[in-house]
Amino acid sequence: MPHYAVLGAGITGITTAYSLLKRGHEVTVFDRQRYAAMETSFANGGQLSASNAEVWNRWATVLKGTKWLLKPDAPLSVNPKPSWHKLSWMAEFLGQIRNYEANTIATTRMAIAARAGLKEMAETAGIDFDFSPASIVHFYQTEKDFADGRRVNKLLAQGGLTRDELSPEEVRALVPQLTGPLTGGFVTRSDSTGDIHKFTFGMAEWLEGQGVRFRMGHPVTDVAAKDGGVIVTTDEAHRFDGVVVCAGVGSREIAAKLGDRVNIYPVKGYSITVNLRDAQSRAAAPHVSLLDDNAKIVTSRLGEDRFRVAGTAEFNGYNRDIRADRVKPLVDWVERLFPGVSTEHCVPWAGLRPMLPNMMPKVGPGRAPGVFYNTGHGHLGWTLSAATAEALGEAVGEGPLRRDFSAALVQAA
Repeated sequence: MPHYAVLGAGITGITTAYSLLKRGHEVTVFDRQRYAAMETSFANGGQLSASNAEVWNRWATVLKGTKWLLKPDAPLSVNPKPSWHKLSWMAEFLGQIRNYEANTIATTRMAIAARAGLKEMAETAGIDFDFSPASIVHFYQTEKDFADGRRVNKLLAQGGLTRDELSPEEVRALVPQLTGPLTGGFVTRSDSTGDIHKFTFGMAEWLEGQGVRFRMGHPVTDVAAKDGGVIVTTDEAHRFDGVVVCAGVGSREIAAKLGDRVNIYPVKGYSITVNLRDAQSRAAAPHVSLLDDNAKIVTSRLGEDRFRVAGTAEFNGYNRDIRADRVKPLVDWVERLFPGVSTEHCVPWAGLRPMLPNMMPKVGPGRAPGVFYNTGHGHLGWTLSAATAEALGEAVGEGPLRRDFSAALVQAA
């Protein structure tokens, strides 16, 4: 039976392990953390959002970002200290502006395709991850931004997504707790939310029960393609028939060892989890998921007593510090738009999104035989993971015995 190493136990690594196992391969997952989903897959915005599939490669985004650099509480923060990695990434980002429309449409299609795969995994493994078919309401506070939303809507429609336009009154009917000015919005009723950490950790436990090996707390120090196989070195060397790199922001360094260039840059994002400990806060927090176009902030209701709020993009290398000045705008946003929610019990978090300059994930083979990649999902790892895992499985091919999970599905039903 072909034996594959999967490097990374975040959402892409765990869904990749499922896809390989299903196709009859033997799988070993490596991660430097002791548990699955302890880095970028720990506390993201929670949205499974085809409606947020627009890539960032637009001149309008560049111009807006340039203005944001002068505002300390703006959605974008860039460390002015130059580095070749950052400069090369930004140059390539600008070069991808010509592919903005095509990549947005392609990402939308991937996001829609991922829904069935995620449903299959959750039902097969019987995971409770605070899933909610909540819909996502994208709202606007200026006519200019709303008009731009209509333009984006046409691209999303080309990708197969139905997103209905709303008047200000219709937005407030769906989100009665929302305060502040409104010019309108869109609702994507096919979008949903869920806790990425609970899903990924639960899938890892289930996969272990199915025979997938996990070597957790073992940082990978070297990877080499050799003699038709791959050597993965931690505290000792392990030989595999192949490897799938799902290592998030660590994928760039690993790819270089394997002779490939994967120009991922770590773009830090922040979230707060507002614990809704009183009845007033629970009533004042929306169940519908939101995307604020002006502030670039998203929200998800995770069960009855957690309100997740996430956003911002920080270009600061591999720095994982949680900065108070980047957390404060999220807290202020909650207090301004949802004044009935108490932010007394609020947990901040930051994670490094693995972004490629074209904002598209890298899925498929590398140069050396047996080397594959499923990485670089940026801010849409949760949304796209099931689709890219399936594509990766198809790229690797079938093993000697495809696993039939239908019995588990029947039992779960």
